[in-house]
This record gives sequence, C-alpha cells and structure tokens, in this order.
Amino acid sequence: MNAQIQSAVEADSSVEIRGRFLYLTDDPEVISAQLGGDDLVPGNTAALRDNVSTDEITPTTVMTSFDERLGDYPYVGLRVGGVMPVAKGDVKKGGFAVVVAGNRYGKGSSRESSPLAEISAGIRLVIARSFERIYRQNAQNLGLLTSTDFGLIERIARGERIPLAEFTRGHDDLTRRIIEAGGLLALSRRHLQAMRDAHPTPATHAASTAQPARPASYARKLIDRALVSVPGVLQVGAEPQAGDGVLLRCDWRFSHEYFTGMAAHLMHGAFGAPAPLLRKDSIVAFRDHLSYSHRSEVHRQLNLMPGVRELAKGHDDFVAAYGVKAHGVLDTREGSEGICHAMMAERYVEPGQVVAGTDSHTPHSGALGALAFGAGATDIANAWVTGVVRTRLPKICKVMLRGRLQPGVAAKDVVLELLRRPFIAEGHGIGMVFEFAGPVVERMATDERATLTNMVAEMGGFTGIVAPDAQTQRFLKERRGLEFRIEDWMRSDDGAAYDATLDVDCGQLEPMFAAPGDPGNGVPFSAIGRPVRIDIAYGGSCTAGKRADFDEYFEVFSWAHARGMRVPAHVSLFLQFGTVDVRAYCESLGMSAVFESVGAEMLMPGCGACANCGPGSSTRADQVTVSAINRNFPGRSGPGGVWLASPSSVAASALAGELMTFEALKARAA
Repeated sequence: MNAQIQSAVEADSSVEIRGRFLYLTDDPEVISAQLGGDDLVPGNTAALRDNVSTDEITPTTVMTSFDERLGDYPYVGLRVGGVMPVAKGDVKKGGFAVVVAGNRYGKGSSRESSPLAEISAGIRLVIARSFERIYRQNAQNLGLLTSTDFGLIERIARGERIPLAEFTRGHDDLTRRIIEAGGLLALSRRHLQAMRDAHPTPATHAASTAQPARPASYARKLIDRALVSVPGVLQVGAEPQAGDGVLLRCDWRFSHEYFTGMAAHLMHGAFGAPAPLLRKDSIVAFRDHLSYSHRSEVHRQLNLMPGVRELAKGHDDFVAAYGVKAHGVLDTREGSEGICHAMMAERYVEPGQVVAGTDSHTPHSGALGALAFGAGATDIANAWVTGVVRTRLPKICKVMLRGRLQPGVAAKDVVLELLRRPFIAEGHGIGMVFEFAGPVVERMATDERATLTNMVAEMGGFTGIVAPDAQTQRFLKERRGLEFRIEDWMRSDDGAAYDATLDVDCGQLEPMFAAPGDPGNGVPFSAIGRPVRIDIAYGGSCTAGKRADFDEYFEVFSWAHARGMRVPAHVSLFLQFGTVDVRAYCESLGMSAVFESVGAEMLMPGCGACANCGPGSSTRADQVTVSAINRNFPGRSGPGGVWLASPSSVAASALAGELMTFEALKARAA
C-alpha cells in the first residue's frame, strides 16, 4: 500500500481513500515499523494509544508554521514507551491516508494546527474510539474526515468507496451541511448575509426570559438567549436537544498570535481581503504566548525565532489592517500586557455574555458567569465576519462542591481531584458544560473560581461556569469600577434538570499533585510515598498567575522570608504575572521584594513555560519541575517531567527542594 495518497468525492457522493494506515499504538517499535514501511493487519487495534493530545500531534515548537508546511510535523511530539518515534517528514513520506487511535483523540489545546498538519501530510481520515470536541470540530471545519466506526478500516483496505453519508451519519444537520460543503467557511460564504443578520430568535429569547415551563439551569438559560437561526443553514427548533449543531451570537471574539495569522489567512481565502468584519469593536487580539520565546532553549536550538517573528507579523498585520483592540508586548520587549483569557476576564467580559477565543482555556471567563469556550482558527475567522460561532448544544453537568476546604487546599486541588475521578478520567464529561455550585464555590473569590472554570479544558468539557453573585459584583467593582446588576434570570432554578451531577465532599480533600504525563494523574500528597526531588518550580500561567494565586505565593514566601529561608541552590524558581494588572497589584503590596529575597526570578506577563516558550521550561529530560500550570502532557513544558500542584504547594516545594505542601513544610520547620 505504498501508492500515492488519493482522495476524491465522486459524483455519487462517495469518498475514495487510497493510502496506508498508521496505527498509533502504545508500542513505539510498532509505530517505527510502520514508518519504515511495514503494514499492520487491518483491524489490529488491541493496543491503540489513548489520549493522543494536540500537544503531541503538533507541539508548540512546530506551530510557527500555519500553512502547508505543517505537513512535515504531525505526531513529532508523540511520546510512547518513553520515546518519541515520529520524526519530521515521516508521516508525509510514509504515504499514510488513514490514522487509527484510541480514546479521547485530540485532547488538550484547541490548536487547529493539528488537523491542518494531518491534512497537509496527506491524511484524509482519522478513526478513533472517541474524539475531543474542539479537535473534531476543527477537523470538520477544515474538511478532514473523522469517524468512530472501526468497520471502515477493512472496507477502505479492500478499496471500497465509502458513501459520504457514512461520515455525516449521526451528526446534527449543521455539521452535516459543513461536511458536505467541504468546510465551515465554504458554507458561510454561500449564506453570508443571512449569517450576519442572524439574531437570537424570539421563541428562544422569550423562553429564557419568561418563567420557563420547566426549571432550567443557568448555563442552559444563557445558551438559549444566544441561539440563532439562519435561513438555509440552520433553523432552531422550539426545543433543541443536546448534541444538536447550533450557532451562537458572540459578544466577544479574541485570538492570540499563534492563530491570528492562520485565522486571517483562512478568512481572506474565503471572503477576500479586506474581509467584512462584523462589530470589530468586540474583537480583541493578544500577543501573549511568545513574548519570552527569545529566552527559550528549544526555540534557540531549533532556530525557531524566524518563525516566531513570522507569527508576530501575521498577527500585527491583521491588527493594523482592521484596527481591532489589541494587547501586545511590553515596551521592554520582554513580556506582554497579559495572557488573553486572563485579560478578557479582568477587563472585558460580563456575566451573561458569550465569548469565543482561540485558546482552550477560554472558559477562564466562566468564573464571571459568561459562556466562554475555545474555538479553532476557522471558527474564529468565521465569527469575525459573521458574528456567530458554531458549536453543539452541550449537555450540562452540575458540580456540587460541599463542605469546607481544609487549610492548604485550594481550587487547583479540587480540579486535580475531579480529573482523577472515573467520570472525568473515562471521558464521560467530554463536551459538557460544568456548572460549579455549592458552599465551597460560594466562598471562593472570583480568581479561585477561574481556576475551576479554566481547567474544564483538562476535563474535556465545553466550558465551565459559575452563576453570578455578590462575589462577581465585587470583582467587577474592584477591577473595573463597574456596578453590575444581576438580572433575575441569572441563576439556576430550583429543581433544574442536569445531564449529570458530580458531588464532592471537599472537607475530605488534601493537597494534590499530578504526576508527569497527564493532569489526570493526581495523587494526594500523603500517597506519594517517597521524596521527589525537584529542579524547577514555576508559578504563573493563566491558571496560576492571578491576584489570588500571588496571594498564595506571598503567604508561603513571606513566612519563609521571616525565617531567613531561601530556595536551595539546585532549584530554579520562576514567578510570572498573568497580566500587568496582577503585577501592579503585587507591586502595590510590596510582594515582589519578598519573592526576590527568597530567590525567585520575576517574569513579566506571558504564557512562557506553560507553552514551552520561555523561562521555567525544562531543558533536559532528567529535570523535574513542579508547576502551577494546567497541563503536563509530554513535552508541554520542556523534555523533563512536570508535576502539577497548587500555587501554595509549588511555593512550598521550591523551598523544600522536593514535592511539599505548605502545611508539611511548616510542620518540618517546627
């Protein structure tokens, strides 16, 4: 099966796929053999690799390309059996047309680079047991076929033409139209004016503002208020069901430099240049991910800086051409104004709004009671022009956090506990809205709530949300001087129905650490059972660079400072502000002097180590990092192993030189 890949949609709407199968298995030798020319027996799927992440399909180090050049890179970040068997160009040279994998394919970042890389390498179909929502949506938007039907393998191997209906069956009407049209932008181009004129329908709007016939959750009410019908594309029924394809009217659309250029390129290809942006005052562009890449070992070693400059130019060209709101690098040329979704929460988003952004951690703003979710470059390009974003009507899971958190336990520990529970670990939460409630949430500040909603991305969810309350009003008043009135509909009704419920007795939780490889590898500190020496401690990122997070760092380090303690010589400690507003807050309270006194290097805002783009990333495989970031997939923050923990535990571990909680550190020092 070394024939050149050919794929065509015939006149009878069937698809012919010619080429080899690449099975992503748990055995690196099996993968290497396939890359070397061996073919597995069709249907041999016993040891398929689960949880293939977008970080592994296209690591951050290859994302300086946003066109067909990505075809050299699919799976170069894939780690199996402790090795990375796929090298640059292997997939394209191998003549593969179909990729086969296990559960939760495409988890992680919402990078459309991943399916674009697969397409550019000749892949026409991905078959997996299950897919992450954003990945599959990105694939459909670009025209990459996906399926969970393993029966297709033998049919394709026999040379059978597969009816296009095989790939649209089971999908909602909107997704079917997108697949049949060859992608989202092609569909929108045919119905552009109708898309731009779309507004929430009177029926759905009335249903969400009047007393509902049945009690409804806050999340469902908010979604109903944003649903739109588009003649010839989608008609919203009186009672849309979970899983139905829908279009939502956006209040905010934002992008960052990794994807602004790609989105602009796709937009111009579909709508021409200049394209007719809709409501450009509600479009925001951020340069936040690569502002420290000049201090990244991997970017220097692989000569990636020319590509970084190309990404920055594509981003800046879009901003200059269209005059949208923009937050860029600082005048010092080191660091940025802030991480995109953190700044959206601090400065822009209000309760009840709909927010789409080119980052999987866009749900950060769900802490304010907004429906905020990640979207790919095609979705954002489409939303720039039409004002609407495509998704599926999600199921809703209520997360009831009961009891009272013990000393030293924070929101990050709650999330790490949720991630290891079977409901999440087995993928049952994929595509859901997680609505957080209960006495623990009620006592949390908005910054802590943002840790919960932010890391819904790691739970595989559509978004996370907290109904607005007095805490939300206090946040808006303190951060923006905004007097926000909570409307009557902005709550979940008593007796509201949910598709699932998670009930957590938070009084039983202790500080958690997630072992390297996956955020779901959480273990209580008491269960680690051995000292784990660390080389790097990193506090920052969108998840852990907020004011409340720096309050945690300060509590630990001020305690250490009073006792003359410093970080040991073998540990490098980095603290990175999430936004310039956080930095100003810390400076006003004199925190930075304390941080520096214990040995921390302070970094201006940016994504940095979280995206393997700056200080705090490991540079050797034998290094161990304890980090407050949100994910620790292989290679995510350098070649070494990354343990995830709360800000407090990261600070305590930095002082101890090994994994440690603040309570345990205090007990040791007593």
